Amino acid sequence: MFIQTEATPNPATLKFLPGVPVLQSGSADFRTQEEAAASPLAEQLFRIPGVAGVFFGYDFISVTREGDEEDGFDWQHLKPAILGTIMEHFVTGKPVMKDASMDAGDVEEDFDPADSEIVNTIKELLDTRVRPAVAQDGGDITFHGFRQGIVYLHMKGACAGCPSSTATLKHGIQNLLKHFIPEVQEVQPVGVYI
Repeated sequence: MFIQTEATPNPATLKFLPGVPVLQSGSADFRTQEEAAASPLAEQLFRIPGVAGVFFGYDFISVTREGDEEDGFDWQHLKPAILGTIMEHFVTGKPVMKDASMDAGDVEEDFDPADSEIVNTIKELLDTRVRPAVAQDGGDITFHGFRQGIVYLHMKGACAGCPSSTATLKHGIQNLLKHFIPEVQEVQPVGVYI
């Protein structure tokens, strides 16, 4: 098994491509050892000293490290342990999630039912124009809510805590949504882990 790695815009996050599907649908974001209990692979990755976050997409795994290189958690030392853990997991054929029917990406959405048409358009734009590009950078952005002209989005994987995420939200996603949906006034992140 050959696992490719890619840098992401977030210097604290590295993207791993095992060459096989990781999750069949949705995404899963783990920011603590307790959250990782839902996934045998995430549990093993969190056992590596210096791992602070794990994110699963369709065909990739993003791993976020603690601190910075001055703290001793540089990619040169973390990457071999992460690669070994991912390889061992897929070679042994263990499931990625303990409950295969569980979609770790499910979150309760907050919006007025009268805004359902606007929300559907927001989700469609996110799914077709934003999420594919963000997935290439090792992250995901999902809809959380829409209230009083403000769109609330979850930043996951490499997007969470990324230095360029504010620019992505304000200059990219906000401008896109405002262009297509006049009711959108602003975009705000929720559930951001740094």
